[in-house]
Amino acid sequence: MLADRKIDSLFRKPHEYQIRLFLRRQTSRRRRVDDNLLGGKGANLAEMTRIGLPVPAGFTLTTEVCTYFYTHGRKFPPELRDQGADALRRVEQIMGAKFGDSTNPLLLACRSGARDSMPGMMDTVLNIGLNDTSVKALAHKSGNERFALDSYRRLLLMFGEVVMGLKGHAEAPFEHILDAVKYSEGVKVDSEISIRGLQTIIERSKEAIRKHTGRTFPRIRTSRSGGRSAPFLGRG
Repeated sequence: MLADRKIDSLFRKPHEYQIRLFLRRQTSRRRRVDDNLLGGKGANLAEMTRIGLPVPAGFTLTTEVCTYFYTHGRKFPPELRDQGADALRRVEQIMGAKFGDSTNPLLLACRSGARDSMPGMMDTVLNIGLNDTSVKALAHKSGNERFALDSYRRLLLMFGEVVMGLKGHAEAPFEHILDAVKYSEGVKVDSEISIRGLQTIIERSKEAIRKHTGRTFPRIRTSRSGGRSAPFLGRG
């Protein structure tokens, strides 16, 4: 997830440098941030932010989080959820939208990165924050119901494959669902699918996730403090 103005570390203790925010314009001639800490994508986005380019607000989980995850039995640092929720609140303030909101939803992109270039090895999940309610808000704000539904359909595909482990599944459920709807409507390309067809794909995709993982597509939860939970993606 990305950022807006100044390179600003949210936390002060070295062992807590697990999330980096980019929020306000950096006026000092600070040297480039470390690729080893933010990964290639994160470092490049931080540099773009540092020189004043218009980068959307967001944050990066540092490579320290990944190191912790694999050295502690595939568990995240215990303080990470609260740190992420705080970072998300700050992003909401900058963007003027709320994650999971029913009228003005903030949508996020989650992109994986690494210290070294790994072409074709990284994953992306777009449109995080869409659900059965917020998709209606996106349709209203954009004036384009088809765009909103297709965005939701793509989220279910990416989330199901990347986060819930269905990428490379022997039954290729999402591919079969898409092909079946296109065949039933007599169309050849995705952009020709009707609104009703997209609604069918969405419902069948949620059913496929439930069938093949034993879990439902997660709804956005509200934390005890009243804020939305940060949408961390991970299996374990």
